[in-house]
Amino acid sequence: MASAHVIPVATMGGGYEVHVGAGLLDDLGALAAQRLEAVQAFIVTDTNVAPLYLDRATASLARADIACASFAFPAGEQSKTIATWSRILTAMADAHLDRTAIVVALGGGVTGDMAGFAAAAYMRGIRVVQVPTTLLAMVDSSVGGKTGVDLPHGKNLVGAFLQPELVVADIDTLSTLPDERFADACGEVIKHAVLADPALFAALERSPLTSLRSDAAALAQVVARNVEIKRDVVEHDERERGLRQTLNLGHTVGHAIEAASGFALGHGSCVAAGLCTVCRAAAAAGRLDAESARRIHAVVAAHGLPTGSDADPALLASYAGSDKKRRGGIVNLVVPTEIGRCDMQPVGEDELAALIARHAKG
Repeated sequence: MASAHVIPVATMGGGYEVHVGAGLLDDLGALAAQRLEAVQAFIVTDTNVAPLYLDRATASLARADIACASFAFPAGEQSKTIATWSRILTAMADAHLDRTAIVVALGGGVTGDMAGFAAAAYMRGIRVVQVPTTLLAMVDSSVGGKTGVDLPHGKNLVGAFLQPELVVADIDTLSTLPDERFADACGEVIKHAVLADPALFAALERSPLTSLRSDAAALAQVVARNVEIKRDVVEHDERERGLRQTLNLGHTVGHAIEAASGFALGHGSCVAAGLCTVCRAAAAAGRLDAESARRIHAVVAAHGLPTGSDADPALLASYAGSDKKRRGGIVNLVVPTEIGRCDMQPVGEDELAALIARHAKG
């Protein structure tokens, strides 16, 4: 097997391993057979990823004597719907999957969310293996067990928690990721650094991750560290009742920017802009020192990401006020107090609207 970082994740139901390294897609079957004793698999992917990696994933499973069927849906966030989810479930039933089967999510965050939600619902729950092929999915959505689909009213409003049984992140798959999507994902990497790791933040200051695309070992190290950061939070709060909300740093305003763009802007870019917005507000309120705010702004800009939004502040406030994480008109806003440490600050709708009006434009 290819050499890899192996990060254990403990959950209420047991635990799983996240494998990060180059060439791991060819080890998928061996890892699934070894850890899960699987004999039947169903790969969910999209029309962008299928021509690149479906045959390799299927061949790897076949070498481990795991029978395999697959389903590919049209690529893009617009496919993340109940209608597509229903088609996946129908294809799973057509493949005669039983309770011992595994669903393999091969692709980015949309694929991982929908495949995981299908696995959570089929026969009231079967196992899922996440095989992320984008940087954003590797450092964020493939770990932690959140699954779901969008409604016209907002993102991820329907879903379930289902922790994967295994995550296999092959760094080599990032070589086919367009430059803009790679850069976009760096928004989540920067967020993790601001949240919990001053050393990682300093490394991103010295060398933007976008400059390391050809260095598989360096990329694997950064991805593994991001997985560890998310793992440490998820293990303490699997169902997002407290500490896990800190992973929403930059997301309250970021999701509003994303919605206001009609989802034309990438998720990581919107998180970066939301992060900078909150940092400016925190600095103005004396909760974050001006130098740290400047450094965060500079790192975001060095990765080619937006540091603010030109969208109408009233529109942004409207979207932010409908955040699904609000409780009785109150949103727990995650606020950096220094690089590597954040607090949660309850804010009302009027206060949030004022913050956006003053600080969103950058």
